[in-house]
Amino acid sequence: MRKIVVIGIGAGDPRQVTMEAVEALNRCDVFFILDKGPDKRQLAQVRQEILDRYVPGGSYRLVHAPDPERDRTAGRYAEAVADWRRRRAAAYQDMVTRELADGQTGAFLVWGDPALFDSTLPILAGLAEGGLSFELDVIPGISSVSALAARHQITLNRIGSPVQITTGRRLDDGWPPATDDVVVMLDSRTAFEQFTEDDVDIYWGAYLGTPDEVLISGPLSQVAPRIAAERAEQRERKGWVMDTYLLRRNRR
Repeated sequence: MRKIVVIGIGAGDPRQVTMEAVEALNRCDVFFILDKGPDKRQLAQVRQEILDRYVPGGSYRLVHAPDPERDRTAGRYAEAVADWRRRRAAAYQDMVTRELADGQTGAFLVWGDPALFDSTLPILAGLAEGGLSFELDVIPGISSVSALAARHQITLNRIGSPVQITTGRRLDDGWPPATDDVVVMLDSRTAFEQFTEDDVDIYWGAYLGTPDEVLISGPLSQVAPRIAAERAEQRERKGWVMDTYLLRRNRR
């Protein structure tokens, strides 16, 4: 039977790759790579740097496929994401069935941790339900959320208080109830700008773990314009931006 390993490779720094991940990398015959286009070539370069560092002289093969574009203008968000996942699943199935023989091991290298805000595991589960046979192994990685907290030298939770992880789209609906600490991912709209209270701090980071890493923190009412300007500048410079942040209400 084919074997597939989903390997978390950290937030961007090759040094964040765990020893468990290194061992998994060295037992793989094929690495499946979805190309996100020329603007995001750096993402592919980091993957190659990881392989060069931890699998030197390896006899593996790289199998590339274009990553399907998602309709980000669609009024119906859920339907657009479902359509994108269907097309991505078709790309996965084609790569696995065409390039991975029985008895071989193939791998998907996933940013951060495969269990946090990533589509790879749900897509593979759907392919298995549809009849594609393979053994699955999952290697956890250092998420951007963990890297963010470490870079700002803070803990995500406070004593007796929960932390909620959400998206910028969800944050548009307002501050989540019953929590003072909110981690926000996938925010393309700077949703944090709606909170102007003086008792909210933000810990923001972009390109975590890479040479382009940018960190800003402080009272949200003071640093929100600076973060918005930095995001716009980085997007203009690189063509894309990957960021994460923690919003924290100060307890009275």
